[in-house]
Amino acid sequence: MSADNDQADLIIAARMADAARAAIMPSFRQPLAVENKQQAGFDPVTIADRASETAMRDVLAELAPEDGILGEEFAEKPSGNGRQWVLDPIDGTRAFIAGLPSWTVLIALSDQGGPRIGLIDQPLTEERFTGWPGGARWQRGSETRTLRTSQATVLANAILSTTDPFLFQGGEAGVFDRLRQTVRLCRYGYDAYAYAMLAMGGVDLVVESGLQPYDVQAIMPVVQGAGGVMTNWSGGDCSGGGQVIAAANRTLHAEALALLEPAAF
Repeated sequence: MSADNDQADLIIAARMADAARAAIMPSFRQPLAVENKQQAGFDPVTIADRASETAMRDVLAELAPEDGILGEEFAEKPSGNGRQWVLDPIDGTRAFIAGLPSWTVLIALSDQGGPRIGLIDQPLTEERFTGWPGGARWQRGSETRTLRTSQATVLANAILSTTDPFLFQGGEAGVFDRLRQTVRLCRYGYDAYAYAMLAMGGVDLVVESGLQPYDVQAIMPVVQGAGGVMTNWSGGDCSGGGQVIAAANRTLHAEALALLEPAAF
């Protein structure tokens, strides 16, 4: 696919992110009804999640009606051309309902080769992180910056992030704890925003488990376009979700993967 096509698709993604911002922000830090999608545990959804995804689907109905859609809140729309948009209308709904600023909107375009372009948008800070084959950038208003991951290559000097210290089960918990004790610093609770910070060069590693395709596909082009590496815990494709590791570079990825692989499945 040509760079011109990528640019056209990035414009569509930006239109979707603008629409999602407008749909979400009136509900942020306001009294809000919260539904639980799980009988066991807590998986919240709000009117803002559904409004965000509806707004993005409306943009696609206008600009790319033959493309498929896989979103978190509504039924999958089959693709008529091999292209599929993968949407998480609010990644970090728990943070959203708590009034915290770490939630994001995730937008990916995938084809037969996997996720091709990705967009991570934070409506409150107005930061937008986009990735495509061979590049990634940060944007806030008229400001732009090319994204590059850090050059940290030693685990002992690395900054690690994961969303929840209790995310890992069984053997996963043991290998993650070993990794946590090896790195310089570990930070919790940032959802997809941690991957954006990895692409920007602040965080060096993000390790998670139990993810869905809409949790990871938008992130992959941003991390990879900035020079990072993103796989599952076996070193393979992570676009289907599950166990995920993102690293600033191949050297750091290999060191961390050696600790995680015993619990890979």
